[in-house]
Amino acid sequence: MKKGIRVIISGGGTGGHIFPAISIANALKELSPDCEILFVGALGRMEMERVPAAGYKIEGLPVAGLQRSLSVENLKLPFKILRSLRKAGSIIDNFKPDAAVGVGGYASGPLLWMAGRKRVPFIIQEQNSYAGLTNKLLGKRAKKICVAYEGMEKFFRKEKIIITGNPVRKGIIKATPEMKERAAQLFSLDRSKKTLLVTGGSLGAGTLNRCMTEWITANIHCDVNIIWQTGKYYFNNIKKFNEQNPRNYIKCYEFLSDMDLAFAAADVVISRAGAGTISELCIAAKAVIFVPSPNVAENHQTHNAKALSEKGAALLVSDIDADKELMKVAMNLIKEDLRIKELEIKIEEMALRDSAEIIAREIIKASSL
Repeated sequence: MKKGIRVIISGGGTGGHIFPAISIANALKELSPDCEILFVGALGRMEMERVPAAGYKIEGLPVAGLQRSLSVENLKLPFKILRSLRKAGSIIDNFKPDAAVGVGGYASGPLLWMAGRKRVPFIIQEQNSYAGLTNKLLGKRAKKICVAYEGMEKFFRKEKIIITGNPVRKGIIKATPEMKERAAQLFSLDRSKKTLLVTGGSLGAGTLNRCMTEWITANIHCDVNIIWQTGKYYFNNIKKFNEQNPRNYIKCYEFLSDMDLAFAAADVVISRAGAGTISELCIAAKAVIFVPSPNVAENHQTHNAKALSEKGAALLVSDIDADKELMKVAMNLIKEDLRIKELEIKIEEMALRDSAEIIAREIIKASSL
């Protein structure tokens, strides 16, 4: 094994990209303690805070995504991309990496593009079941493409693909009795009731939050505990709503740092269908109702969710049907112990373990090419 390798990990934007990236970095450090790691993210995005908190250095690119609505910001996008490419090239020249890996998010594209131009071997970690345009283009130059789903040959050359799964946060496991007890204490749960976890990810999901506020307004009492992660963008407004509509069965949070215990507490989960979240739910073996976001490239969350729902490993409610159907489906499911158990068994069968270590080993191999 080559010692003292230098690796750039690029990407971020949401927890779904950041947490796997940090898991890969941790695995690299375990395999090669003297390796040097530099993260490259997007200025103003959450990785600029989360990565240093995990103990790693990060540099930011002035890159942003395309706004789906008409916006003057879209006119600035070509200039931001050019500036990001120049800065990515400068970062590579200064750090002199032996290898790079992209986990998705705004910064991955410019960094990996320049890595290819400068003959730095790189690996793509394609999290989704439907590859985006950027990764399809970069895949032609990548040494390996680490994927989480079967059938990715329609996007990448077969000989480059390795099915690794998506890395998950440390501590995400199938709940033990001790974890369930700690979770009940942490969230102050009524142990006589079942628990529903609602999470729209680190930034939040407007549809899920709207469904929740409408349902809470109509239900003063409930025989279910609800743990509700609103996300960063929605928390202040929902906090005001909860103050005006107090319900003792609601436990509301902007962000859940103890997601392992939130999963342990939950009998049923309502979630968006980001790839990282799906991987965690498979490892945790949770009965889940997916509500895929329609506001993502290539509608990849729907493809992700269908990969499970079509195998009977999850339920799927479309975003457009969520207002009418979501809470009805959730409240019916949480009463059906046998159905919950069936979903838990089938989703656990889809879990891919040790993903971070497998990807880290591929990075180390690439660094010696």
